[in-house]
Amino acid sequence: MTGAWCRPGFWEGRPLADLDAHEWEALCDGCGRCCLHKLQDEDTDEIYYTDVACRLLDPLTCRCSHYEDRLSQVPDCVRLSPDEVSQVAWLPPTCAYRRLHEGRGLPSWHPLLTHDPESVHRAGVSVRGRILCEQKMGDDWESRIVLWPCRDGPD
Repeated sequence: MTGAWCRPGFWEGRPLADLDAHEWEALCDGCGRCCLHKLQDEDTDEIYYTDVACRLLDPLTCRCSHYEDRLSQVPDCVRLSPDEVSQVAWLPPTCAYRRLHEGRGLPSWHPLLTHDPESVHRAGVSVRGRILCEQKMGDDWESRIVLWPCRDGPD
C-alpha cells in the first residue's frame, strides 16, 4: 500500500498503538493466514492451523471479500487492535503485527518493503492456492491440519 499518508518506514521505532488507522491497515501483508480456521487442543491449549478458510476470504487476493462489514457476517471474526496483538496466540509467525510487537521488523517479502502486493504470494507466504472454503468442508477437521502457517518465512 502506498499513498500520501504512508511514508516509508512509518512503522519503524513506533509502538503499534501509535499508528493511525491507515498505517495499521497498511501493515497487513494480505497473506490470509489469519483467516484460516484453527483448532485448539482442550488439554494443552496448543493451536493447530487448518487449510480451511473463512467463507469471506477471496482465494485469489487472500483478502476479505466483505472487510468493512465482516463482523456482522462472521460474528467470531476478530477486529485486531494493538492491544490484542499480545493476547491473540493464533497470529501466524509471519504476521507483521506479531513481528513488530515482538521487535522483529518486517520480512523482506512484505509489500511495504517491496512496493508490490504480489510479493507475499511470490514468497510462498500467502494461502493462495492452498485453501478449502469452509462451505465445502465436511466434518473431519483434524484431517485438515497443516503445518505451513506456523512457519516463519517463505515455505
